[in-house]
Amino acid sequence: MSLGLEAECPACQDPQLLPSQPPTPIAESLSGLIDRVTFHNEDSGFAVMRIKAKGHRDLVTVVGSLASVSAGEWLTAQGQWVQDREFGLQFRAEMLSSTAPTTKEGIEKYLGSGMVKGIGPVYAKKLVDRFGEEIFDIIETRSALLEELDGIGPKRRKRIKEAWAEQKAIRSIMVFLHSHGVGTSRAVRIFKTYGVDAIETVRNDPYRLAKDIHGIGFKTADQIAQKIGIPHDSLLRAAAGLSHVLIEATNDGHCALPVELLKDEAGKLLLVDDKIVTEALDRTLASNDLVTESIGAQELIFLPRLRRAEEVIAARIKNLAGARPVFPAVDFQKAVTWCQEKTGKELAPTQREALQLALTSRVLVITGGPGVGKTTLVNAILLILRAKKVRCLLCAPTGRAAKRLFETTGVEAKTIHRLLEVNPSAGGFTRNEGNPLDCDLLVVDETSMVDVVLMSNLLRALPSTGSLLLVGDIDQLPSVGPGMVLRHLIESATVPVVRLTEVFRQAAGSRIITNAHRVNEGRMPEVPAKGDESDFFSVEREEPEQIADTLVEMVKTRIPARFGLDPIRDVQVLCPMNRGSLGSRELNARLQEELNPLRTGEPVVEKFGWRFRLRDKVIQTENDYDKDVFNGDIGQIARIDEVEREVTIRFDQRDVVYDFGELDEIALAYAITVHKSQGSEFPAVVIPVAMQQYMLLQRNLVYTGITRGKKLVVLVGQKKALGMAVNNNRTQNRFSGLLERLR
Repeated sequence: MSLGLEAECPACQDPQLLPSQPPTPIAESLSGLIDRVTFHNEDSGFAVMRIKAKGHRDLVTVVGSLASVSAGEWLTAQGQWVQDREFGLQFRAEMLSSTAPTTKEGIEKYLGSGMVKGIGPVYAKKLVDRFGEEIFDIIETRSALLEELDGIGPKRRKRIKEAWAEQKAIRSIMVFLHSHGVGTSRAVRIFKTYGVDAIETVRNDPYRLAKDIHGIGFKTADQIAQKIGIPHDSLLRAAAGLSHVLIEATNDGHCALPVELLKDEAGKLLLVDDKIVTEALDRTLASNDLVTESIGAQELIFLPRLRRAEEVIAARIKNLAGARPVFPAVDFQKAVTWCQEKTGKELAPTQREALQLALTSRVLVITGGPGVGKTTLVNAILLILRAKKVRCLLCAPTGRAAKRLFETTGVEAKTIHRLLEVNPSAGGFTRNEGNPLDCDLLVVDETSMVDVVLMSNLLRALPSTGSLLLVGDIDQLPSVGPGMVLRHLIESATVPVVRLTEVFRQAAGSRIITNAHRVNEGRMPEVPAKGDESDFFSVEREEPEQIADTLVEMVKTRIPARFGLDPIRDVQVLCPMNRGSLGSRELNARLQEELNPLRTGEPVVEKFGWRFRLRDKVIQTENDYDKDVFNGDIGQIARIDEVEREVTIRFDQRDVVYDFGELDEIALAYAITVHKSQGSEFPAVVIPVAMQQYMLLQRNLVYTGITRGKKLVVLVGQKKALGMAVNNNRTQNRFSGLLERLR
């Protein structure tokens, strides 16, 4: 069918006139002073800059890719002018390079941009006015002259000199990474790990990055390796791939992997012949970088430190189980009567039995859910033994759990890391066999959270005559780290175990506690009738969008209004997973906008995929021994200093300072995963439950989430999804040798 347009269009009539491809735009050159950097993504290098360009009266916008860029630098670009529909006329650069500034104006902008800690716009102007174009040389080689300026003493001068040297090293790392097609956001972390030898270290073995640098995976390291000429089928690459697969497995809680599974996963990652993987495995085993052991009917491959940790736990637990405590003699009946008079609480028969076991056993496990009297029992044990001058030390895996232990017992409690006295410079802990803890009894709370590495360090630090009391809830999620220590101790039947099951009358009045037990028994939670007072609610919503909207409304408006709670400090959203519209990442972005909108003129730091603001609730995502903050610690941003390029975060009345480049240790915490919440309690907890999370919908996850709420728990979502979780009692098997070793 013809539309009758052929006669009007010469190109339609003559195929010779049809353009085979659009004409190639002619490349142009542009150069000038960078007035300001509007945007720079450190991962991709993409930058938007405003330039004082030669031959242009007004500032022009240049977009392109650079490893690092600062105001004041001289920019040279090649590309084309384009008319962007949204942003207007831009110079889109295909080739970009920047050089250090040479003019006074450029140097002042450069130093004042915040790139050198300790120099902001005010000091930049003073320095340039006093020293002119020589200022860079003076900072580097004659820094004593800086003290001629008011406000710069020996301390500040030293800091400026060190910051200058550090930023130069970091920029060279950025250029190196960028030239190998890798994002530059981890440059600070690489510099802090390897120092001035960073580039040489990475060139010699790029796969070290995946092992040593938080946030850099095997694929990034492999990309650099390929660029610097390490062959695809090299044994170095294959060995690195095997180690990477095992390290990733520990992130899923495994202490080891069966040999065939390890080889299979490494083959998928490396895309090389099985022969190369096998040869690389033989080499790593021969050099003891990995170790093999037959556990039951399986040949397992371990990272050496994890096998050693399991061996330490098994040997020391067996020694403890076969010995008697060195406590002074106790008249049990008299002690119970005295304890009950002192506390005003009568001990139930099961608690009496447990108390007798605790006084006569060198190691004891106490387990049970909420409201079953674990705290009352631990208090009775401590009261009696401390009256007999037994030296007791108390600890828990997280700061919040330690604080709660102190509140319930009245005895000082520390985090395990602080108790063992972390040694940041040498790594590891100061307390060990050669320098044991000063105690007769060590009490560990929330033991379900303790992984094999931490438990082995605790046991190494226990004195040769010391006793051990482990308290925890076996039905909660296992530790985030490798192993299932509490479960395997109980299943091994090597140590005496007290399982408390009776919910006491006072606790039975709380729907949080009764519903936690219902869920743990595989029954749906009971919800209050409309209008009834309760500490537990379930709000049904079907669509993910409705669930998210209701959840935000609950946190922002309804819970604060009805219960008088602070939406940021007191209300915690707990998600089954990180990803998806109901995952912690998406909900954090929404809750940040609703609970902490950006105020005019306030600083913002964009790093590692987050936008950090003053007052933001944040969580530490890895142990930082130098800062004495640990995975799971929750704090609030108290200060952002753009001149010093630092963020100050308040954790429990203690201020901790982070360099901008160290913010990969921090994430927003308006919403966190249930796993991350272990060991913590919150005044109010809100949990989204939906079929989109079906991969992680299991009973112990919902149970753990519910038991985190102290005054209020609200479930929001689909009844079908909740039912699926409650009925799913399958727990993921973790490859480990601990159970066999204990038996």
